[in-house]
Amino acid sequence: MKFGIFMAPFHQVGENPTLAFERDMQLIEWLDNLGYDEAFIGEHHSAGWEIISSPEIFMAVAAARTKRIMLGSGVVSVPYHHPFHIANRFALLDQLTHGRVILGCGPGALPSDAYMLGIETTTQRDRMVEGLQAVMRLFNEEGGVTVDGSYFKLREAHLQVKPFQNPLPVFVANTISPSGMVAAGKLGCGVLSVAAFSPGGLASLPKRWAMAEEIAAENGKTVDRKNWRLVFPVHLAESSKEAADDVREGGNAWIQKYFIETLAARIQFEEYPGQPTDEMTMDRMIGRGGAIVGTPDEAIKRINDVIEVSGGGFGGLLVLAHEWASREKTLKSYEMLARYVMPKFQGSAVPIEYSQQWTAQRRDQLFSSSVQAVVKAMHDYKEHRQAAGQTPSDLADQPITRTR
Repeated sequence: MKFGIFMAPFHQVGENPTLAFERDMQLIEWLDNLGYDEAFIGEHHSAGWEIISSPEIFMAVAAARTKRIMLGSGVVSVPYHHPFHIANRFALLDQLTHGRVILGCGPGALPSDAYMLGIETTTQRDRMVEGLQAVMRLFNEEGGVTVDGSYFKLREAHLQVKPFQNPLPVFVANTISPSGMVAAGKLGCGVLSVAAFSPGGLASLPKRWAMAEEIAAENGKTVDRKNWRLVFPVHLAESSKEAADDVREGGNAWIQKYFIETLAARIQFEEYPGQPTDEMTMDRMIGRGGAIVGTPDEAIKRINDVIEVSGGGFGGLLVLAHEWASREKTLKSYEMLARYVMPKFQGSAVPIEYSQQWTAQRRDQLFSSSVQAVVKAMHDYKEHRQAAGQTPSDLADQPITRTR
């Protein structure tokens, strides 16, 4: 299983953006050091909290400050751009990073972004599929590509330089509507399920994946669960209480001030019609399983539950990057996930655990043979000293115990 983050990002309004961007960069450096696999970076242009406007620029700087972590857009809002520019920018970035780029695409999440660009929200999902089809043709086809599109045109277009990777990994975002899964099926690409933690999101996973497989079959494509990423808020600590206490204040602000007061997106957190805003809290979100907040052991159990519910597994877990807790505790949470949780799903600890158990099962036999070797060494030393006409030291006659 791959592990990474989905960095929108989320920064409370009123903070210094330069410092916020630097914290985001430092977080990705930290994840690179810890062995995380992927970091997906968002594109937003309004509403105050998600302030990265160009994932490609951010990814380019992050690539220079890291060594191995894959960097993806999470996501490029395709209807906001000409497909030719998307294809060229990501091909160039993939070349410059020697193949560390993932193209994540979506229709655009914020109505305020579309409004500023004069785009009708009802057209965005169709335009995303149309634009991404052109991007993938530019990546993969030789010769010119001509498209008379609904919002763009291509005339014998081609990329002078193709991506470093062949093929470059492509993902589409899936939230509440089925359009993301339909797009993945049509295009035969990966899926970023960014709202798996929302009410009903987890229970609907098997149906959503079945939809992607069905649409793929209709279009002569295939989809693979290993290219399916689920996004969850995660925070780990030494105890369940500590973890919940760490994120309560920051999480409540995220839910109430951003999603409800700014975006009016009550549906993701509302349990019944007309629920007061002050009842939509992190504690409720944790209680219904919408966030993985607790100890590493609890996180392992929760991820196993999600695997079972998904009806066949998925290829990666992305932590929804947040700043609900203090900086120190946030970084520690990512470290605990890397130390104790990731090995359980990536197999890296299996040979170590096997070796410990193998040794423990044979400890008496192995200790006995070790004692025999030590006794022989002492005997040989004693004989050597005696043959030389010297008196052996007291060390040769000391008893051997397990503690020695």
